[in-house]
Formats: sequence, C-alpha cells, structure tokens
Amino acid sequence: MKKILFVFCLLSTVAAFGQLSIGAGSLNNQAQSYQFQTHPSHADYGSMSEERSVLPSTTFWSAQGERRPSDFAQPEALPLGTIARELKRQRGELKKSRVVWINQ
Repeated sequence: MKKILFVFCLLSTVAAFGQLSIGAGSLNNQAQSYQFQTHPSHADYGSMSEERSVLPSTTFWSAQGERRPSDFAQPEALPLGTIARELKRQRGELKKSRVVWINQ
C-alpha cells in the first residue's frame, strides 16, 4: 500500500512540473481584446421601426383585470364535526387485512 501511494505521489509531482514547464513558455501577459460579431440589420442606429409582434396570431381575446372572489358562487361550509364523522365512517368501511405480520 505504501509503495502504491509513493508511486502515485511521484507521478502526480512529475505531471505537475511537466505542466508548469510546458505552459511557462507559451503564456504572455499582453492583453487580448475580443471582437464581437454584430448583425448589421439589428444593431444599427436609426429611426424606430414599426412594432412587430412575436406572438402567433390567434382569435382568442381576453380581458385584463381580476374579479373579486365574492363574484363566484361559494360552496356551503361544512362543520368540522360532520367532516370528522364522515371520515370515521369511511375508515370503518375499508377492508381489513386477514393476515397480521409480527416481526421478531
């Protein structure tokens, strides 16, 4: 195990020094400017063009704004006791398992 670790460290050191010596000669410290490609028809100064819609043309119309919740019919509120009794009745009607597993 110690030999494998020693060989791994040795190879890692050799690789690190190899990268240092190869990259040192090719790097320079001069600033490099990047030229962006432009599209002449969209990146030009001029008068405003006409409005173009990016949405597909449809015959669907919608209105803006919100309606109050009171404009809609609200269901009758049931008391919690009635809901609890209904849930208890439904739970009693479920099938019971015939097999009982006991982990020991």
